[in-house]
Amino acid sequence: MIDLTHYEAWFITGSQHLYGPETLEEVAVHSQEIAKELDAKLPIKIVFKPVLTGSEGIYKLVQEANNTPNCVGLIAWMHTFSPAKMWINGLKIMQKPLAHLHTQFNRDIPWDTINMDFMNTNQSAHGDREFGFIGARMGIKRKVVVGHWQDAAVHNSLSIWARVASAWADWQGAKFIRFGDNMRYVAVTEGDKVEAEIKFGYSVNTYGVGDLVAVIDAVTDAQVDELIATYEQEYELAADLQAGGAQRDSLRDAARIETGMRKFLQDTGAKGFTDTFEDLHGMVQLPGIATQRLMAEGYGFGGEGDWKTSALVRAMKVMGAGLPGGNSFMEDYTYHFAPGNNQVLGSHMLEICPSIAEGKVRAEIHPLGIGGKADPVRLVFNCPAGEGLNATIVDMGNRFRLIVNEVTAVAPEAELPHLPVARVLWKVKPDLATGAAAWILAGGAHHTGFSQNLTAEYLEDFAEIAGIEYLIIDADTKLRTFKNELRFNEVAFK
Repeated sequence: MIDLTHYEAWFITGSQHLYGPETLEEVAVHSQEIAKELDAKLPIKIVFKPVLTGSEGIYKLVQEANNTPNCVGLIAWMHTFSPAKMWINGLKIMQKPLAHLHTQFNRDIPWDTINMDFMNTNQSAHGDREFGFIGARMGIKRKVVVGHWQDAAVHNSLSIWARVASAWADWQGAKFIRFGDNMRYVAVTEGDKVEAEIKFGYSVNTYGVGDLVAVIDAVTDAQVDELIATYEQEYELAADLQAGGAQRDSLRDAARIETGMRKFLQDTGAKGFTDTFEDLHGMVQLPGIATQRLMAEGYGFGGEGDWKTSALVRAMKVMGAGLPGGNSFMEDYTYHFAPGNNQVLGSHMLEICPSIAEGKVRAEIHPLGIGGKADPVRLVFNCPAGEGLNATIVDMGNRFRLIVNEVTAVAPEAELPHLPVARVLWKVKPDLATGAAAWILAGGAHHTGFSQNLTAEYLEDFAEIAGIEYLIIDADTKLRTFKNELRFNEVAFK
């Protein structure tokens, strides 16, 4: 499972020696109190660092942050006026995400006692503007959060940034495995893996299915028995999968595949994987329940060799770790074009993550009708109603583009007794006609990462840190404006 508690962000405060030692001592006390508050409210550890007053100290601190693996980013605040030229060399070498907290220690103006001593100490209203200028002048990617440091809205915005920065840290040096190649002739699942490693920090490499099969074949019957017991405890098994059932051996095959895949991923240190139904040489069935359960543990997944979606799903799972709800590989599968009630049925052949399940989860076995292998075991369930989003990363040739569509999941109108896969039904924002047209115009993939515990702000922050194009399709989207945004972005990214 994914654990964010080993990550930390450093709280850094800017000032200068002009104000004298007493003011700097007060600045330090205030900064420590803010850092303590944020440490209690944010999902990762917030570490106070001594007040920065000159170029050399700033440079050394940024250098230290760059070389500290569990430091995922810096939260900067200018308590007083901190001349921004002293920040240039530090910002030039900064490799970690930056959040700029525009706040001040006191919430209210002390009307009866305010004097020039107070004004000289509490100058963040314009001190942060000086810092903001140098960030803009140098083209520094950062998130700006405005408000009092005790406000819940500030905590929420910084928490989102902290989770996103953790996901970015998780990508650095991450390994994603492709079992076999991409589905033949498909365009959008292709991409420049070298450029992805340069841009995103993770590597993508292919392993022959035979390498995986060798590990699967080495799984013992005792290991299979142990996992079968877990299945029986956690899921409602279809009658033919229960002990003595006609398809019990297929459940054992599925358990053997899951055990082998988990060992392969652990042994290689991978954080996600892909497979394809066109390349299953030596495997009894396409991994269904295995992929679903591995995703639930935090692994990224992309079907048909879609490594970009596998990496994105992993990142979304890191962002959402510990939050109610889940994140899953997803595909827009079929439409409900009822007048005034347009909906999308999202699913895939097998591989929807049970982290988004509502109610009972059943293990079932059905023919797949594709791939030419034995009938695969899969988990079948519905998804709860509520707000959500779909996200995709596509390779546009000269850049990567992250596209997000906000949706609202709804309960199915009927039981869907003959649909043998996990599924979620949603309404597209602003409406299906506009949202789908915008998605298609942007080149959005048919595979996505679906989430009900993340908002668009998470993905926007992620795109900002990664330095890639970001497009949002939401309740305010108008096609004419969206088309112009695509045109403007072509100029901006060329």
